Amino acid sequence: MQDPFTDQPTYIRGRLLPGAVERSALQDNHERRLEALARLGAAAAECGLRADTDRDLVLLAEDEVSLLESAGGAWAALGAAIRDFRGHLPLHPLESFGFPAEAENPLEESNPRLRRIGGGVEAWAYAADDGSVYKFYLPREEKRIGSAFGFRPGEESLLHAEAGLGDYRALLEKLLLIHLLGGMATEVVAVTPEGIIVAKQALGDPLPQGDDMSRRLPGGLIEIPSRFLRANRDHPRLLFHRDSAWLVADLHARNFVRGTDGALHVIDLVAAPWPQRETATHGLIADWLNRVRRDPEASALPSGNDDEL
Repeated sequence: MQDPFTDQPTYIRGRLLPGAVERSALQDNHERRLEALARLGAAAAECGLRADTDRDLVLLAEDEVSLLESAGGAWAALGAAIRDFRGHLPLHPLESFGFPAEAENPLEESNPRLRRIGGGVEAWAYAADDGSVYKFYLPREEKRIGSAFGFRPGEESLLHAEAGLGDYRALLEKLLLIHLLGGMATEVVAVTPEGIIVAKQALGDPLPQGDDMSRRLPGGLIEIPSRFLRANRDHPRLLFHRDSAWLVADLHARNFVRGTDGALHVIDLVAAPWPQRETATHGLIADWLNRVRRDPEASALPSGNDDEL
């Protein structure tokens, strides 16, 4: 299939749920995009280009350093890194999605191809004619985008996680984590010259607001003892992916939909890499992380009863 707005291949159309092979390809796309962004940042640093935020990297055009590439070496490597990243996240103007180019606030104008169906602080959601959902993640103050957790010492726990402004890498990581949790199929289809990330999701049916999700969370999530960490978002959980650990939260009913398979699928969350440096010196947490990686049911205490906590 081809996406009707970008003409790029797509696995998502309306309520259609991609099969196992397609979901594997989607995960590969998410991971390759993050790897390409990391390579781009390293190549830019080799050329002495210090970006204020990763937004500056994400918006680099393919011809940005074309005049310098002939010098070879680091500049040629940077040009190749830009083109590689653009292949994973192409630049498309808002007009490609039917928004009027001349409008002061084009996302607020009527659009013959996309109908606004919701949105919040991070993104506005629109439905296409075929039912596919397009989410436009808007840059916020200081060139930030989305949300991510920051960590500080807690008063009632060793750590307190608080959601705040994120960056582009954190947003792309979040979309990968949604996929890893069996979430509604999601593609990253474009970034606009204004820095808006456009993601595409399959359509699902929303749950009643206020539904209790504590016993309906996706598999693979591990409950975090409250003496270790508390967060200002619902249901903070630990997720392992390969060699990395993540804090995942904000798992309330509004961030789930029911798909055509009858199952619940997460569509949004807030996350951050687990703060390894901050917890490495806390023997009890470090020990629990090592044990729970092997056994998700491991207690907080090495050989004790969690009732003692």
